[in-house]
Amino acid sequence: MPKRPKPIDAIHLDSNMSIKKTDSGSLQWLSPLESPFHIAGFPWFAQEKKYRRMPSSPALQMPAPVDYLANCTAGGQIRFRTNSSRLSLKVKLYGPSDMYHMPATGQSGFDCYLGEPGEQYYISTARFDQNCSEYEVELYNWNSKREVCVTLNFPLYQGVEEVWVGVDEDAEIGTAPSYANDRPIVIYGTSITQGGCATRPGMAYPNILSRLIPQEFINLGFSGSGRGEPEVARTIAEIPNPSMFILDYEANSETIEEISTTLPQFIHIYRERHPDVPIVVVSKIQFAGERYYDEMVNLHEGRKRVQEETVMCRRKDGDVNLHFVDGSNLLGEAAEECTVDGVHPTDLGFWRMAKSLEPVISKLLASSRG
Repeated sequence: MPKRPKPIDAIHLDSNMSIKKTDSGSLQWLSPLESPFHIAGFPWFAQEKKYRRMPSSPALQMPAPVDYLANCTAGGQIRFRTNSSRLSLKVKLYGPSDMYHMPATGQSGFDCYLGEPGEQYYISTARFDQNCSEYEVELYNWNSKREVCVTLNFPLYQGVEEVWVGVDEDAEIGTAPSYANDRPIVIYGTSITQGGCATRPGMAYPNILSRLIPQEFINLGFSGSGRGEPEVARTIAEIPNPSMFILDYEANSETIEEISTTLPQFIHIYRERHPDVPIVVVSKIQFAGERYYDEMVNLHEGRKRVQEETVMCRRKDGDVNLHFVDGSNLLGEAAEECTVDGVHPTDLGFWRMAKSLEPVISKLLASSRG
């Protein structure tokens, strides 16, 4: 009988795949809950001091799945300046990584970008045992002091109970630079909006957009649960002083009739609080199955028609700050090659989405300011 080969253990064969041991000695550990750290992406953070995307005690009761998924920290960022020669993190999650089609680095990890707003460059991702709900990682160590502006992107599909930033004992921590426009862009949508299935947080399309358009982006994507409910609309409308609101939730609408009811209602509710803020309605990206299943095509075309007609009708009635984007074109050529499972984008898919949306968003922002 032939001898069975040993299981493949690439981590022990390739040092670039290994989990690095961190040296936390002689570091000071700081809480980003305190000044001068800036926390972005959590609209109710100033009142609650929680890494959470919706209020803990909303005026209106949230759908249970939305309330649960609000603990996922997608779109959250820690921003600061430092001259530390090293940067480490201690993280306590709500639970371990458990997704079959999304890497733990995207679900539960942080990643790190350095540079001023609009000129940020990736340097590293947290690497850790995916079976653990706590980890300590080193994000860089260059053995000499160098002043940088740091942006840390929070995990996409897990909650963060605690995070601590480790720097040199004598390091200086300063305030992150202000955005060119301090009014946030709010995106409401689906698992794709939330970031499924990016390999690391910085590759979710709202986070990519935050680097292309240096403003705060608030990611309100709820996996399978962004359904356009009125109580959710009223809660989102409480976010003060938005510069734009993007609606990208078609894929969670099970029927044409559902979106034909929820979309006009959602827009009406939002307009009561924000009559002049640009609203962009984005239909869903192309799914691989649409090449083979007529019923999928018919459903999408019907829902897309509802979205386009809703926008056109309101524009005819005078709402000129309402716009429609055909999402089926966002992935470009060979769209099916941009997904993990025929639905959720890879990093390539998210990059194409962001690069397609950026000129539309930038033009509308310029118009609204002008």
